[in-house]
Amino acid sequence: MDGPLKELTKLERLTTTKGKGVSVPDTLDSLLKSLQEAKDAVAHNGVNPAQVRELSKTIETKKKEVEDRQKETYSSMSRFGKAWDKKLSTALPTYTDFFSSPASVSALERTIALHLLRTGQFDVAQTFLDESGVSIPVELRNDFVELHQILKGLRNQDISLALGWAQRHRETLKKRNSPLEFYLHRSQYIRLLLTTHPPNPIPAIAYANVHLRPFYAEHETEFRRLMTCIAYLPLAKLQQSSYSDLARPSLHFDLETLFAKEYCASLNMSRQPPLRVVGDIGGGGALSRIEKGKKVMRERKSEWSHADELPIEIPLPPENRYHSIFACLVSKEQSTEHNPPMMLTCGHVISKDSLSKLNKSAGRAKCPYCPTETIQGNAMRLYF
Repeated sequence: MDGPLKELTKLERLTTTKGKGVSVPDTLDSLLKSLQEAKDAVAHNGVNPAQVRELSKTIETKKKEVEDRQKETYSSMSRFGKAWDKKLSTALPTYTDFFSSPASVSALERTIALHLLRTGQFDVAQTFLDESGVSIPVELRNDFVELHQILKGLRNQDISLALGWAQRHRETLKKRNSPLEFYLHRSQYIRLLLTTHPPNPIPAIAYANVHLRPFYAEHETEFRRLMTCIAYLPLAKLQQSSYSDLARPSLHFDLETLFAKEYCASLNMSRQPPLRVVGDIGGGGALSRIEKGKKVMRERKSEWSHADELPIEIPLPPENRYHSIFACLVSKEQSTEHNPPMMLTCGHVISKDSLSKLNKSAGRAKCPYCPTETIQGNAMRLYF
């Protein structure tokens, strides 16, 4: 999608910013101002031929500016259309209407409303809720407002709100083995350590003694590194040492992702909004690959009969892999709960169904990859 997005960015720049020249709204505002000044001058001093000629030139100049900008806009729109057609070279597939029943429509509208709230688009979400009639509990809305207030604070290098929430949910975080509270204190410690010129580690050490020491048992190695890195101040020297990771901005920026994950977990929700996941996966090529697979199967006069699995493997980023992705190289099928991956005594892995089909007398099966034979009872199930 890089091509269409690039052209769309150019089009947005042309219509909302000045770019190389003045924007159309600015040109029209300037023209209206000139006309108003000419009108006031005529009202007070009468018609002046020189002013009329000057006004005529101004109108022609502004007209040319608008036309030039419109040509750029139309050209950009044309390039965007071509880039989109190039990306989507085949017609979009047609599907049956999944949202025909009132229950499915209500579920879809609720999903959209939750997506708008989770992504911080509160004004749009309120308008959508008013027009659709979807009911979202006020407590849940307030939770999302609190989440984005805390994330905004973290972006502004203010950990107070995040730290307050982590302390109130300390027991939950411990059950999840989450390092969130420790990482928040670590971020503040590093900030205190690197913001003094010349370096003065005393405030940072005092902060660590109060707030980081209680986490020593769980984070002993990291605690020692935080204390030892003081020997490599100032910042320029620290960045060239084995403790350079403590000076990276990502140490602070990654807190937003971690906090959002833990906050959503406390609400029994995934960190990623489901609607965004569906859009990313579907728009990232999954739909086109499925359609291509179905087309190939139709041409071979075979049908996809398994409702709980896909006929082909869909490449996904690691954050979108929620289950086993093992595909048996013998049967070419993905593993399921009823057909799990099995490791033979030689170390090679095939599916359970393939292992059953390879069985010979006395329950032995020859590995399809090497000469080793395995007794069926000795094969081990693998869990991913």
